[in-house]
Amino acid sequence: MTAETRDSLNVSMLPQPGSPPVEWHVCDVQVDYPAALAEMESRAAAIADGTANERVWLIEHPPLYTAGTSAKEEDLVSPDRFPVYHTGRGGQFTYHGPGQRVAYVMLDLKRRRQDVRAFVAALEQWLITTLWQFHVRGERRDDRVGVWVRRPEKPGNAEDKVAAIGIRVRKWVTFHGISLNVEPELEHFSGIVPCGVTEHGVTSLVDLGLPVTMEEVDSIMRREFEAIFGETVSV
Repeated sequence: MTAETRDSLNVSMLPQPGSPPVEWHVCDVQVDYPAALAEMESRAAAIADGTANERVWLIEHPPLYTAGTSAKEEDLVSPDRFPVYHTGRGGQFTYHGPGQRVAYVMLDLKRRRQDVRAFVAALEQWLITTLWQFHVRGERRDDRVGVWVRRPEKPGNAEDKVAAIGIRVRKWVTFHGISLNVEPELEHFSGIVPCGVTEHGVTSLVDLGLPVTMEEVDSIMRREFEAIFGETVSV
């Protein structure tokens, strides 16, 4: 799927009328993964209990690897390179580090659509429309999660992954989320088999020749998020 086909898909995850806006929080310091996980767990529980608003939390991590519920140990190529965290999100191994925008998305699907597949499709579309604003054609693939770009300048039918998705849902509240490669150190991905895919590589906006800032990316991400998920408010 490309940006031109977005209008033909029912990816809307707008909330019920009268729902409060989603809190939009951008953290300007790197956050350790255990601290982020604890914060997500706490907020997701509070959202489920009706004592907290939905939130999107945009952060960067120090270099680390995370293992999803489908991770295979043999895909951890360099186990001693960076800290490795086993997490309850879906998916396999992925890398997080500086220059990568991680967005943890904590939404109550009971207020939206109680459809996890539709939620994942909405996250993919959010990334695709964000990339399209930078004139990058992001595409989804039926056999692998994430957002991909074709690399015709490389041999064969090369494709690189520019964004990853890994979520968890508890009591119909989502947490974990997406990561978009803005300007991470791509060599750091060599310590794992990213998402278990060996035949394709990884890329970033800067690697694609787009010297954008994280602030520019955040601004576009927020606008495109609101088109699919509804109003936000800065916190």
